[in-house]
Amino acid sequence: MGKKKPRPRRSFTPEFKAEIVELCRRGDRSVGQIAKDFDLTETAVRDWVKQAEVDAGERDGLTRSERDELAALRRENRWLRDDVDILKRATAFFASMSGCWRSAGGDGPKSAFVAGP
Repeated sequence: MGKKKPRPRRSFTPEFKAEIVELCRRGDRSVGQIAKDFDLTETAVRDWVKQAEVDAGERDGLTRSERDELAALRRENRWLRDDVDILKRATAFFASMSGCWRSAGGDGPKSAFVAGP
């Protein structure tokens, strides 16, 4: 027996997912049968049903909009942490440079421009 090729990742519209969830809620067919009929994985269909129940307030968990907001906030937090890290490195760099200038015996870098008489 050869190995099965993994199925390429597919995306589905919210309308399609809602239709599948509605079919599952009617109870005419099992989740497994609906998944088979529409060439879907049973796990995906069960996840869609579970998320629909959360969104409707029938089950505890994060709604779709809360999940989206959480993802956006995590992304923004990651960017802000990166910005802080860059600023810390820049501060350390410039602090080390200012220490070099003072140790040379002057009050700072010498100007290349010299005023005339």
